[in-house]
Amino acid sequence: MTIQQDCLALDVQDPLRQLHDLFNIPAGTIYLDGNSLGVMPAAAPARVADVVTREWGTDLIQSWNKNGWFAMPQKVGDKIARLIGAGPGEVVATDSTSVNLFKVLSAAMNIAAADAPQRKRIVSERSNFPTDLYIAEALCRQHGMELALVEPEEIAASLSAEVAILMLTHVNYRTGAMHDMAAVTAAAHAEGILAVWDLAHSAGAVPVDLKQARADFAVGCGYKYLNGGPGAPAFVWVNPLHANRFWQPLAGWWGHATPFEFTPDYKPALGITRYQCGTQPMISLAALECGVDTVLAAEALGGMAALRAKSLALTDLFIALVEERCAGHGLGLATPRGHSQRGSQVCLTRDEGAYAIVQALIARGVIGDYRAGDGGRHKDILRFGFTPLYIGFADVWNAVEQLKQVLETAEWKRPEFNRKHAVT
Repeated sequence: MTIQQDCLALDVQDPLRQLHDLFNIPAGTIYLDGNSLGVMPAAAPARVADVVTREWGTDLIQSWNKNGWFAMPQKVGDKIARLIGAGPGEVVATDSTSVNLFKVLSAAMNIAAADAPQRKRIVSERSNFPTDLYIAEALCRQHGMELALVEPEEIAASLSAEVAILMLTHVNYRTGAMHDMAAVTAAAHAEGILAVWDLAHSAGAVPVDLKQARADFAVGCGYKYLNGGPGAPAFVWVNPLHANRFWQPLAGWWGHATPFEFTPDYKPALGITRYQCGTQPMISLAALECGVDTVLAAEALGGMAALRAKSLALTDLFIALVEERCAGHGLGLATPRGHSQRGSQVCLTRDEGAYAIVQALIARGVIGDYRAGDGGRHKDILRFGFTPLYIGFADVWNAVEQLKQVLETAEWKRPEFNRKHAVT
């Protein structure tokens, strides 16, 4: 049985504990929602203020050259590349995940139409994040294709000669279940299918090696484990084998080969630069760079391998403590126990009161979130993200202690915890 002193001892021995100081975390808060919105880096306020007051306020338009604004999407993209197994010049930080997915799915459809026009199907996971499915559905309507949704165990059997594209999120947002990217991509390629990956719950959370996995396209989020702030720019990667084959559909001037020649005709830039569209948001990019730098700070301490080891230790501990200390209160485990199948979050299920329990925990300073079930296979979820940059082992103990008290006292039944907010 694990006791609180064991957790305190683990924190003392933790080589990553110093990274906690890179963040501003409110006193009395155990923040287990970094898989939805990362904590603000301590460097972000001063950096953003400098962009506003000096770079914008004093240098004005000179900042595009003087302060490197024009190259910021590539500069931040190169930093993200180090976290996802991509090379220099292969990633840009730009737009949103949804917009970037629209770009790469469109490009993938064009490749499929050129190479295998008889293939008219996109396959994805039924419990994929909804925006991915909405974007795919809209594109299928435009291109005369079909979106087929399957359960995780049905993916392998769905890879048939009719399929053009397999579109998956590496770590499932609801359950934290993680696909074997290399194996799934290899299975898709064996059937002539392109593989598109969403790294929203992977980048900065688990080791990713896009080039080793031979993925075709990838997009991801800047405001979760990359700590870039609410609405931070996302990122996009395209395998260099595909980057120059087709235009992406949002052929804006920032994706032009020579944007400041102002020609009336479009000539796409070479490589990933063509996946930009309009003028980029410098204030947001500066904040995102601060967030990415917090993850890169772990490189001197073992990098993503060290972060992954701590993440697994934290999530193992959380699962064990919940099962030890909250037994008999109807909690189930939606997240896989196997390390190779788990991201950096733990999702609990409960037939009654999941939303209210999360609200009661938030009132106690333990911040997680809730995801609704579908009335069928997928139950209501209490979702907890474990960002090893700033979460410690004592935090895990204290979070479970608060959960235990909420359950034992039935505090979650209070009316104020059962009123639904717009954002859950």
